[in-house]
Amino acid sequence: MTSPLPSGPSSRATDDSTHGVLLVDKPPCLTSHDVVNAIRRQFRFEKVGHGGTLDPQATGLLIVMIGRATKLSNLLMAHDKTYEGVLRLGIATDSHDADGKVTGTADPSHITREQLLEEMKKFTGDVLQTPPMVSAIKKNGVPLYKLARKGKTVERQPKLIHVYAFDLLDYSPPHARFHLECTKGVYVRTICADIGAGLGCGAHLEQLRRTRSGNFSVDKALPLDTILKMDRPRLLDTLIPLQRLHLQGDGA
Repeated sequence: MTSPLPSGPSSRATDDSTHGVLLVDKPPCLTSHDVVNAIRRQFRFEKVGHGGTLDPQATGLLIVMIGRATKLSNLLMAHDKTYEGVLRLGIATDSHDADGKVTGTADPSHITREQLLEEMKKFTGDVLQTPPMVSAIKKNGVPLYKLARKGKTVERQPKLIHVYAFDLLDYSPPHARFHLECTKGVYVRTICADIGAGLGCGAHLEQLRRTRSGNFSVDKALPLDTILKMDRPRLLDTLIPLQRLHLQGDGA
């Protein structure tokens, strides 16, 4: 697992209270960029960023960096992630999630719990994953999702990912609820699509919630609508200041 953030020049105490990290519980139907823009506009911050994208339909922990905390972007995005989600068997989509266009259907009623578990095992440990076309990865400077909108498909290089744990929490066909712990950059929706392909019935990611990123937990996050109702002084009191970020492993 990723170790706590190190202390150093980027995390020294500062008299300026407008630099720090805000833990947001992202609602569905908003991009991570939408959340960042809403906070920037509402509280008139000059620099705001986030430590790891969530797809629009996904909910849960979004680490928002404000001011000089944006310099910690690479550290925060490198953290391991934990998710809970719902896989829907029998329907494949072009985006591998519920927002995409249906590309195939099949009856999954014959898929047993044992068959599903056996397929899930294939995606535990080191795995080579081919990124989906509907993604922000760029090809010759153009995001793949823009090419996908034009009906184009290009070759993508598989990348090595690692899944620490992939547990089946409940199986009520055609839905499977799961818990997944992984390294950064994992497309959980693509794992779901690959499982559907392996079972021969197709599948997509119906729901996803990020519950942890590194030492940060969604239990400590605030819903976006609650944050946007705060005044600026209250919001600044909510920030985790730079000098405390290396203490997150102690539950700060």
